[in-house]
Amino acid sequence: MLLGAASRVRGDWKELTPAALAEAKAEGYDVLNILVDDPWDYTDDDVARAKRLFADAGLVIGQTNGRYGGALISLNEASRAHAIEFLKRMAGLTAKLGAPNTYLRPGSMNSEGGWLPHPENRSPEVFDRLVDSARQACETAEQEGARLATEGGVVCPVYSARRMRDFFDAVGSKALGFNQDPVNFVASLDEAYDLEPFLQEFFDLLGDVTFGAHAKDFRIANTLLVRFEEAEIGHGLIPHDFFLTQMQKHAPDAHVLIEHIPPNKFANAIREFKVYSDSAGIVWDEPKPPQV
Repeated sequence: MLLGAASRVRGDWKELTPAALAEAKAEGYDVLNILVDDPWDYTDDDVARAKRLFADAGLVIGQTNGRYGGALISLNEASRAHAIEFLKRMAGLTAKLGAPNTYLRPGSMNSEGGWLPHPENRSPEVFDRLVDSARQACETAEQEGARLATEGGVVCPVYSARRMRDFFDAVGSKALGFNQDPVNFVASLDEAYDLEPFLQEFFDLLGDVTFGAHAKDFRIANTLLVRFEEAEIGHGLIPHDFFLTQMQKHAPDAHVLIEHIPPNKFANAIREFKVYSDSAGIVWDEPKPPQV
């Protein structure tokens, strides 16, 4: 496995700078994801430049993340078609960059954001639209030799390990895999206070389709109504050592990307995370930067 970061360097991939990549490398990261505003607007020179920047910094290009919102399940067919085409274009760009996968965001019926709740998100109709959108994108991914990594969460259409497995079985493409991110799925105090069995289910049901992982943490807010909040790594409830042991067992070639923290917190986050990986006996692989 390789240890990296998501959104450590902000902004569109064509705006990457040597200084920003060098700073992330100096903090100890070996992989960075790439953010893409427009997968129609690039040239072969842009691809070559990105590869050269990563190679010069000694970094591996990680997951690509396109900014297409949550429209893969939209009732508006024009919006859904645009999101599907965006994802197809992301597959092509991902293949050219030599990145391991591109991110498939399942979306939400909530017009204010793709990771927000809506009463229709768990409906069969929404699930069927997501399956159809993913099948279309996977056809292109298979042709391009790219992979799509899906994440889920309790507020979205794929809200549990079981529902996520249903999704993969329904789509039926080897180009589609899972991005482990357990914080997103915690739905109750019972789960929050007993996380190892909760995590184990995701590996039992999805270990064979796991492409990578995002790493973050959470805590239970000290309030009357149950509320979970994201927390800095080392100050929350996730047993990262157990999680990493399972990742090593099921997806030894995966990238594990620390995420959802401000840029000035990443240096401390990797130090904290390595305490857990050392405890678990994880030996991180040596990075192999792009060939230029």
